Amino acid sequence: MRFLKMHGAGNDFAVFDGRAQPVRFSADEARLIADRRLGIGCDQIIIIEPDAAGADAFMRILNADGTEAGACGNATRCVAMLLAQESGALEINIRTISGLLPAVILGAGMIEVDMGAPKLGWADVPLAAAMDTLHLDLAMENVVDPAACSMGNPHATFFVDDIAAVDIARIGPVLEHATLFPDRANIGFAQILSRTRIRLRVWERGAGLTLACGSGACAALVNAHRRGLVERQATMILDGGSLEITWREEDGHVLMRGPAVTSFTGNWPATPLEKS
Repeated sequence: MRFLKMHGAGNDFAVFDGRAQPVRFSADEARLIADRRLGIGCDQIIIIEPDAAGADAFMRILNADGTEAGACGNATRCVAMLLAQESGALEINIRTISGLLPAVILGAGMIEVDMGAPKLGWADVPLAAAMDTLHLDLAMENVVDPAACSMGNPHATFFVDDIAAVDIARIGPVLEHATLFPDRANIGFAQILSRTRIRLRVWERGAGLTLACGSGACAALVNAHRRGLVERQATMILDGGSLEITWREEDGHVLMRGPAVTSFTGNWPATPLEKS
């Protein structure tokens, strides 16, 4: 099976085209594909499928641990770029299990995706109990008081004074699996640099510490603005690059602007070698 290795600001994907012929992977197969030593190596596996409801394509997202995700902003940009290259269209509509994601091709490898309106209610995130999503009763060591929202998947954002002082690789997986999150959660760590700049690192649910998380960047901007820390538009500085995020006032939708890059193409064997 032919695949493309793509990334958006370092958040990397193995992209398979399942429109002409169905592509299905078990959780074990997905974990092998995502393995950076034994497989292709990626944060997520993306399968492009036909969409019966009229979008340009349906995008299925498998995390590195084999679980299915509802949204991935960086992958949406990558798939939008591929579909635009095929059709020549400048506007692409991609559907996921969390809904429709319209994308606009801006040129110079940049794509803008409308990620929709964030869901701010405790049951929408979801959380295990009713509470104010602007201040969660959750803490671990030197990180406390996160805010939460859903961007098609659950996010919690901790605001920290020095992001370099946070051992994300150690505390991230613990917070991801906190009992407060029945579906687990993406855990963001945000350092406010100015009213229009945020330094962000994200422990991604099912994938671990990533170079970039598009939906996490959207959630961080939303949560930071809700707390009065930033404007409705900000540059999110991630390990793999920068994203421009805008929380539009007129309809509440969050727009994400960033790059999409093809790294290489290859063929994945129908019967891959198993781990010894």
